[in-house]
Amino acid sequence: MEPIVNKVANSGIETFNLEEVWDGEEVTSFDIASFLEHGLILREKPFRQHVRDQDWQALAGQHVALQCSTDAIVPVWAYMLIATRLDGIAASVTLGDEQELIRQQFAERLEQLDWTRYADKIVVVKGCGSGLVPESAYVAAVQRLQRVARKLMFGEPCSSVPLWRRPAATAKQ
Repeated sequence: MEPIVNKVANSGIETFNLEEVWDGEEVTSFDIASFLEHGLILREKPFRQHVRDQDWQALAGQHVALQCSTDAIVPVWAYMLIATRLDGIAASVTLGDEQELIRQQFAERLEQLDWTRYADKIVVVKGCGSGLVPESAYVAAVQRLQRVARKLMFGEPCSSVPLWRRPAATAKQ
């Protein structure tokens, strides 16, 4: 009887798992509506007092999405003021909802990766996961991988969808 050979493991296919790009920190929203008069009007002095009184340490290590749940017109300096309080406390701060924060974090992390490890390799971008990874991160990843990899696929090494293959070099005549 011949031994069972794992052809996938021996194929040299590299798996790129976008979930591993995430730092694992919690994502939370911070709604400034409670800092506004009737949730709608920003009065500078009371707003600044709310900012001073807030326990920002409760958001330590978290990715914080700043937003206002009401239709208030909030000047940008209000969000900037809160961001100054979260500096050095929160893992990151973004103006927008949690999905915007996640998209921004993935974009930043993908920009910082060393893609040379995938040079001239066959790469499968792992497709199944927790649902944390935004679709925009898959598109950004494949654009960066296309610059270095030989072939790109999506899914799992044993069952993948071909996406792209570097064209063969044309012979000079």
